[in-house]
Amino acid sequence: MNLYKLHSNSISSLKEKPFKLEKEIQQVFETNLSELMNLQLVKSEFSIKNKRIDTLAYDTQSKAFIIIEYKRSKNISVVDQGFTYLSLMLENKADFIIEYNETLKTHLKRSEVDWSQTRVVFVSTSFTENQKTATNFKDIAIELWEVKRYENDLISVNEIKKSKAAESIKPITASNSKLESVTKEIKVYTEEDHLSNTCDEVIELYEAFKEAILNLADDIEIEPKKLYIAFKKDKNISDIVILKKGLKLFINLPIGKLEDPKKIMRDVSNTGHWGNGDYETMIKHTKDLEYIMSLIKQAIN
Repeated sequence: MNLYKLHSNSISSLKEKPFKLEKEIQQVFETNLSELMNLQLVKSEFSIKNKRIDTLAYDTQSKAFIIIEYKRSKNISVVDQGFTYLSLMLENKADFIIEYNETLKTHLKRSEVDWSQTRVVFVSTSFTENQKTATNFKDIAIELWEVKRYENDLISVNEIKKSKAAESIKPITASNSKLESVTKEIKVYTEEDHLSNTCDEVIELYEAFKEAILNLADDIEIEPKKLYIAFKKDKNISDIVILKKGLKLFINLPIGKLEDPKKIMRDVSNTGHWGNGDYETMIKHTKDLEYIMSLIKQAIN
């Protein structure tokens, strides 16, 4: 990706200022972990069983631990190393919870952690095509993020997305008992997982709202979670829960921040719910689709 600076309709290219050390990348991410990845920092340089984890983080939405590793070398096998860390976590769950509680001075219970949503994130200035291909599986709990630094103190951060035609990694891991045990416990959810137990009418309804949300702005991304499908633009803007006879839609705004003249959104700020935000509505038809889009758009602005 090339970056340019605009001067009175003329542009000049911004030169890249490469990171000299992995530690520099780590410091940028750990200092800005909430802004960059919407994660909570637990511990920097966490050591366990003679292995060192660069950054231990926690996803408060998925209720899962996230391991982050920073790489400048292009010669690593991200899949092998990723599965090693996933296996390490699943075999030592109590240690991760103890570290969380001692560092953050809180009382997280083992039952409150969703271990199936655990994942490993590799951050590097670039990845080889082999590394990208090796992680291009729809159900692999390994992510690749590229970061680059430019002059004028500019930084670009880009998550490498899986292709829409990505296949399952399970046939590959079936021949390796250790890898298979990891893939059995860790689940990367897809839209198909959410739509598999509903009827065609609800699927059509979801597709209509999905298309409308994606058309609200550029770069809106779909991120299926365990209990809902998230729509994100830098942060969650709306979540949809697929039901047997309709949809439940959430808007990610705190109570009092949504202008809803028709009062079709319900206040769920004081009730337990699966999606993000304080507003919820049930959907069984497309009659209010355009109006609901005007509400969701408020979460983008």
